[in-house]
Amino acid sequence: MKRRDFGVAGVAALASLGLGGRAGAQGKTADHPEHDAAMQACAKACADCQLMCDMCSTHCAHLVADGKKQHLMTLMSCQDCADICAAAAQSAARGGPHAAHICEACATVCAGCAKECEKHPDDAEMAKCAKECRKCEKACREMAQHAGQSK
Repeated sequence: MKRRDFGVAGVAALASLGLGGRAGAQGKTADHPEHDAAMQACAKACADCQLMCDMCSTHCAHLVADGKKQHLMTLMSCQDCADICAAAAQSAARGGPHAAHICEACATVCAGCAKECEKHPDDAEMAKCAKECRKCEKACREMAQHAGQSK
């Protein structure tokens, strides 16, 4: 079975056609613009973080190839973070019924990735990644809280 990956831009295009599914399990609809704004802000933060983590994982791969094995955990953390951020961005962009739960998980993974990148404070690429991860973590926690899903 072939997986279709429309990305955030594709999901936004579907939403503009009325196929985006703005009503989630929480019963939110287009009648709640503040909910939609929180979802879209979260989707953007997640998409930005996914891109930064993908770039940082490539950076770390080069460092590992150069014999700097201490960057292996950061590389793997960035890859995991990029994956969960992509899923969170897609779910939040379409207002999916599980977006808050996915974004809670994303916030946790982003916090861990930022912590790994922060272990290398002299590396500008990892500092940028940590900053994006912290922004995404914050956006995900705010969206989940707004959606009434956080503890």
